[in-house]
Amino acid sequence: MADHVVTDVAALEALYGTPGKASLIKVAPKLTPLYRKWIMASRLCIVSTIGPEGTDGSPRGDDGPVVQELDAGTLLLPDWRGNNRIDTLRNIVADGRISLLFIVPGSNNVIRVNGTAIVSVDPALIGRFAEKGRQPRSVIVITVAEVYSQCARALMRARLWTADDESAGLPSVGDLLAEQEAGFDGADYDAGWSARAADTMW
Repeated sequence: MADHVVTDVAALEALYGTPGKASLIKVAPKLTPLYRKWIMASRLCIVSTIGPEGTDGSPRGDDGPVVQELDAGTLLLPDWRGNNRIDTLRNIVADGRISLLFIVPGSNNVIRVNGTAIVSVDPALIGRFAEKGRQPRSVIVITVAEVYSQCARALMRARLWTADDESAGLPSVGDLLAEQEAGFDGADYDAGWSARAADTMW
């Protein structure tokens, strides 16, 4: 296997050839009117970070735009209540590099943002997301370095928006937890999940 590992960037580029013009001109250094329109339609993004303990990929969702625009070069992502592992936030505090994938149901296109981030507890920023008497504990402030569209082929291959529900027979979260700890009552965890989620959605 070691004989077939690519370890040289020049060899990698030779393997794949020259990128097409469209893949090069699509990159913008900040939000443009059309990239802004697309991102503000997204209720879900995948956030990728890196830190001393490794990498992390985390879905972030909202019932409206998942981020707010502070200005053309800055996005705000509220940290709504989760499981309190705070893997993403730990990474940002240690290493500010961040990437986001913005997804809109029905579209095979994905918009990518790369940049740097900080974790802010500025009351003015937190207050921008206050709703239903609740607000996030912190806000991720993202400085945009580049924004561009991702090739649609991956979602097309996966038939993400056209496939039937394929989740039947998959293990529940309770099943997964019980697999990790003997004696854990996974069925009880699953039975109470809907009520817990509804009570702590924000």
